[in-house]
Amino acid sequence: MGRDERAEAVFAGGCFWCVEAVSEELPGIVGLMPGYAGGVSPDPTYSEVCGGLTGHAEVVEVEFDPDKVSLEDVLDIFFSSHDPTTRNRQGADVGSQYRSVILYTSEDQKAAVEKFVKEISGEYRKPIVTEVKALDVFYPAEEYHRGYYGKNPGQGYCQIVISPKVSKIKRKLVSEH
Repeated sequence: MGRDERAEAVFAGGCFWCVEAVSEELPGIVGLMPGYAGGVSPDPTYSEVCGGLTGHAEVVEVEFDPDKVSLEDVLDIFFSSHDPTTRNRQGADVGSQYRSVILYTSEDQKAAVEKFVKEISGEYRKPIVTEVKALDVFYPAEEYHRGYYGKNPGQGYCQIVISPKVSKIKRKLVSEH
């Protein structure tokens, strides 16, 4: 499969370790890269983003094979793995770097995302606050963030926050197939 046969989407829904870990569960995902986007500072660091100094969100660039998984399936997993009705927080993770946002890479993708959000909005008691914006610049995160959950499954945050989300997505995928 060549690079031109792949699609990508960029998501933020809390800590990027969570978004990356749940995205790995979906068949058809061919690449994941945690990083930063949506802010004003060039080439931000993790400590700058976590300090709220840059305006960036912790994001994950999700690369997928559209012959094996649709954008709608990727969106379904994204929305199922976090609370899209909470602004600037997911659980105990608080700050604009943890906001829910989809950064689209084309006008077609924007239209598909907006349609999807409209279709699922009735499933929530509160309004969906997920931002839908054009991707400007994506900055890859530092190496130690890549595959964090897989490398650190015994770490407290991984056990308490990420593992339950991964288990939920695994159950969802099994029940749908």
